[in-house]
Amino acid sequence: MKSLPCLYAGIEAGGTKFNCVLGRSPTEILERASFPTTRPDETLGAAIQFFEQAQARHGAIASLGVACFGPVDLSLESPTYGFITDTPKAHWSNTDVVGTLSKALGVPVAFDTDVNGSALGEGSLGAAQGLDDYVYVTIGTGVGAGIVANGQPVKGAMHPEVGHMLLPHDREVDPFPGACPFHGDCVEGLASGPAIEKRWQQKADTLPQNHEAWDIQADYLAALCWNLTVTYSPQRIILGGGVMKQDHLFPRIHQRFQGHINGYPCGAAAKNPQDYIVAPELGGHAGEVGALLMAQAIAPSMTSTAAG
Repeated sequence: MKSLPCLYAGIEAGGTKFNCVLGRSPTEILERASFPTTRPDETLGAAIQFFEQAQARHGAIASLGVACFGPVDLSLESPTYGFITDTPKAHWSNTDVVGTLSKALGVPVAFDTDVNGSALGEGSLGAAQGLDDYVYVTIGTGVGAGIVANGQPVKGAMHPEVGHMLLPHDREVDPFPGACPFHGDCVEGLASGPAIEKRWQQKADTLPQNHEAWDIQADYLAALCWNLTVTYSPQRIILGGGVMKQDHLFPRIHQRFQGHINGYPCGAAAKNPQDYIVAPELGGHAGEVGALLMAQAIAPSMTSTAAG
């Protein structure tokens, strides 16, 4: 029996854009494409067309992994497994992502949250290699976290929604009421990209480094990291997403986080915040790496009786 080369497809399905990738492995990429996240029919249709055309050039896809924005239904027993459920993203509530893609492409589909996909990628090839307990946080269109404990993503009645954690909010320092349609001033309502833009009337990447916005942002993110530390006791916290492309945020977060420690014995966090709260090593590719690893994990065995 001789193994045939397998091709795997991955989608990092974000609230801003869908990143699609085809490869033989996460380190051997054949093609990539990116599409804006508009309406479900348009965006899923563009992804399907990309993979159909890529298959014509490279051969059949064995399986597809999708790391998707949410909230999503991850319960295999649920009639809405593979759906995006009630989301603030316009037009996407109750969208059958898995069903649409599997029917069109005729392959098995692995499905998880976008942040769990990124956490898987960073754990395999990035900033969390060799660790069993870590958290990947994305701060961008929304705020979410993939929490890995004992080497497995944390899931329960639903996936963790760290972005909707409530934080101390000093309204004298920051009178902004928050932008979350559900909770107002939760983490996402105070620290996401859209929250920054709504508060300051300009996008985060246009704000100068000396703008007061960044001290306020660091306050919220340091508090988030402290809450994650005392709740999940991770070995490392990785902060990614579009907002964290502002590298000058990390020293501010480290300084404030050190203040939260205040001498408390909290394991890895107390030793060196600079090595504990870090940037992703895979940059913007962590989600696609995780999606490809998800696809590999469910791929059917492909063998041939051809002579070796």
